[in-house]
Amino acid sequence: MLRTLIKATVIAIIPNLSMACDTALILTIDVSNSVDPGEYRLQVDGLAAALRDPEIAESMVRQNAAIAVVQWSGHDRQELTLPWTRIRTSLDAARLADASQLMPRAFVLSDTAPAEAILFALPLFAQVPDCKNKVIDISGDGTPNSGSSTRDARNLAEQMGVTINGIAIESMGLAISNFYKGAVITRNGFVITARTHREYPDAIRRKILRELSMVLG
Repeated sequence: MLRTLIKATVIAIIPNLSMACDTALILTIDVSNSVDPGEYRLQVDGLAAALRDPEIAESMVRQNAAIAVVQWSGHDRQELTLPWTRIRTSLDAARLADASQLMPRAFVLSDTAPAEAILFALPLFAQVPDCKNKVIDISGDGTPNSGSSTRDARNLAEQMGVTINGIAIESMGLAISNFYKGAVITRNGFVITARTHREYPDAIRRKILRELSMVLG
């Protein structure tokens, strides 16, 4: 009887271990005033295409990844547009891609406050406490013109064990890659530069692949 009970317990535990969450990833989208409707559409379509990429979908499933999407702009303009989704199957990844492509724009005519985007995202990780690696994926096409210190927000993320990676979109002719490297990403993070919003789809695909491959080793 005891041997049967032990065997049943082991069988019950093994699937739970296999479903352990390796990565919780918050994908953030800049919808500040500098992003026109066409550029917003490029970001949304690019994100959806990345989530449909077979290599990314396979990696998310292997890691039982948890994905959320945030839109942000000014100091009081942040929205959790897509709550946490666990990617256990390729169908989960496809559904998340479809949902991301249908997202309405959350804000228009607003400032740029990346610090507040970070501060908004950090508490969301409390909803996925079982995930080993916690990552904020922040993109933007300008330096701050409102909000609090980006460096302070970045430092808080580091203290909480959260990694911040970035896509610097230099469509305005601003050399913001250095700003992202110096004030936005954490010491274990990285920046990918997109020269225009048209390069964003390729950049977001490369960035998510890199984030997932860093976990898989």
